[in-house]
Amino acid sequence: MIAINRFNKFLRTTLIGGLAAILPLGLIIIFFRWIIGLIEKYLEPLVNLFETDTQISTIIVYSISVVAIIALFFFIGLFIQTRFGNMVLDHIEHTYLMKIPGYKTARDIVRQFVGGTRSFFSEVVLVDIFNSGTLMTAFITDNKIKGNFVTVFVPTGPNPTSGNIYHLPKEKVIKSDISVDVAIKSIISCGAGSAEVFESIKI
Repeated sequence: MIAINRFNKFLRTTLIGGLAAILPLGLIIIFFRWIIGLIEKYLEPLVNLFETDTQISTIIVYSISVVAIIALFFFIGLFIQTRFGNMVLDHIEHTYLMKIPGYKTARDIVRQFVGGTRSFFSEVVLVDIFNSGTLMTAFITDNKIKGNFVTVFVPTGPNPTSGNIYHLPKEKVIKSDISVDVAIKSIISCGAGSAEVFESIKI
């Protein structure tokens, strides 16, 4: 019975973890497909009026779709820079987007890349969670815990929006001088660039 319960718990954890990892990416893909499909619906008949080759028509439609998506993001970016746009975005985020698993983490990581608001990742560290001699790249998320503990987030590669949270004694944390964005790029590239992390270790 204990083994069955453990297996059920493991199965639920892995399924939920996998869903949380791929859901943000899946939503982005669905959004892009919806935009492209919408543009194709109204634009393809117009392109076909010019009696061009089918392959050329497809290329024209997809090219216009990409330009339209870029333009859409550009104008949305301009809109949310205004006070009213910021209020609308805050309302949409708190009412709808924050209910999507992994949205907040994905949003904060994107902001870290583009230099937006301060990331909740305050520092890059290396940790040996299970005292096995294997080091993991982690980020300090809270170092103001009472006692001699610090909270770290250990992301999974290549998707840094999922991972695990651990509370470790401070002496178990190896600090480094590397920037958060460089560490995130290393995680996304499945460890490429890890030499920079080790070279920046604080002795």
